[in-house]
Amino acid sequence: MLDEKQAVETSGEDLSGVRDENGAIRAELVERAAAAAEASDADALKDLIGEWHEADIGDLIAALDPALRVKLVELSGPQFKFKALTELDEAVRNEILEALAPDLVAAGVHELETDDAVSILAGLPKERQRDILERLPHAERVAFARSLEYPEDSAGRRMQTEYIAVRPDATVGQTIDYMREAPELPERFYEIYVTDPLHRLLGAVALDRLLRAKRPMPISELMKEELHHVQATDDQEEVARMFERYDLVAAPVVDDLDRLVGVITVDDIVDVIEEEAEEDLKALGGVGDEELSDPVWTVARRRFNWLLVNLATAFLASSVLGLFEGQLQKMVALAVLAPIVASQGGNAATQTMTVAVRALAVRELSSANAWRVIVREALVGLVNGLAFAVITGVAAAAWFKEAQLGIVIGLAMLCNLIAGALGGILIPLVIERFRADPAVASGVFVTTVTDVVGFFAFLGIATLWFGLG
Repeated sequence: MLDEKQAVETSGEDLSGVRDENGAIRAELVERAAAAAEASDADALKDLIGEWHEADIGDLIAALDPALRVKLVELSGPQFKFKALTELDEAVRNEILEALAPDLVAAGVHELETDDAVSILAGLPKERQRDILERLPHAERVAFARSLEYPEDSAGRRMQTEYIAVRPDATVGQTIDYMREAPELPERFYEIYVTDPLHRLLGAVALDRLLRAKRPMPISELMKEELHHVQATDDQEEVARMFERYDLVAAPVVDDLDRLVGVITVDDIVDVIEEEAEEDLKALGGVGDEELSDPVWTVARRRFNWLLVNLATAFLASSVLGLFEGQLQKMVALAVLAPIVASQGGNAATQTMTVAVRALAVRELSSANAWRVIVREALVGLVNGLAFAVITGVAAAAWFKEAQLGIVIGLAMLCNLIAGALGGILIPLVIERFRADPAVASGVFVTTVTDVVGFFAFLGIATLWFGLG
């Protein structure tokens, strides 16, 4: 008998070595794929990636020069695993799909489950979608077209329309025989759904429970009637939150008439959670829906608006310095130390804001506990403010040989860290109250508050303390 190493060596490419220690596709494999594509060597390409997982193929395509991506897909022909395209940035995926022949795309989509096919088709222009759908069998064409009609980021876009449904009077034996004989079953499923003659959802039977039951037992006796289901129009983030809350593996999707139209599974939810987390992270940085593959002009245009807003708020903060121009001329140390107060308050506010925005996104922060969290953050600001007041005060006094200057900057630091903590929690709450996205808008306003308060507190206290007016 061959040992494990020999078995791998005789089965073609060693798949365990596809990625390097950092998780990226090995550079030499990218070079081999590029050389095969440039030489139009379909056999070499098949020998290289024929047994690769779709995720690995997707990362390989992303690593290739744009001119070779389409060629790789074309050379792979009908054997190309179109699910690999779901691993790509939307811009890269659409660029490839636009360049491929509609017949090849239709053939690839035909092999996919509905959720993956819809994910691939969703970003294409309507005319291109119709061109591809016309080349599919009628049943698939109708299913894909219906899923594409649901709102973006809805459960209907994420669901797969392949599922198993039986009547409540069917027996366990009949259900098992049906699953054995059915020509097409979902690639992976966890429950059998029970519907009435109008296809309205009645309940579900878990596979483990079905397989443990006797063949003559009616499905109605195994059926779980109270189950978590979602509407096709529900937002995908709300669906993901339901999966997380109730530890679901799958959930049926129904339309407005409670008719079963699909199922959404945990692998789709993992993608949703990743996308939503990435979206929130980008929003906090003010970069919006940006991908590494986006062209320079697109990226610059998307970033411009928030940079413009930030510039306006920076002028507002600087105007506070203008109010104390005379004091700054009399004591240069104030100009040196003022940015320290503003910067430290900004960092503290960003910490609070990050926690608040995430808590709002996952519905952990609401009107029921808002005041408790506000008080907690204010106390955190007070504690850190006192600590950094002492540290900064001692450092400033030693630096400029002026004990009173240390007291002034210490008081200003205390004020600004408390203001930063309150701004970091209150601004996201106010933005949320106005139905805007706190992840997008909070950063600029929180920074403005800490800059204005920091400058004003430090220079104002200094003016009163030293009588610099």
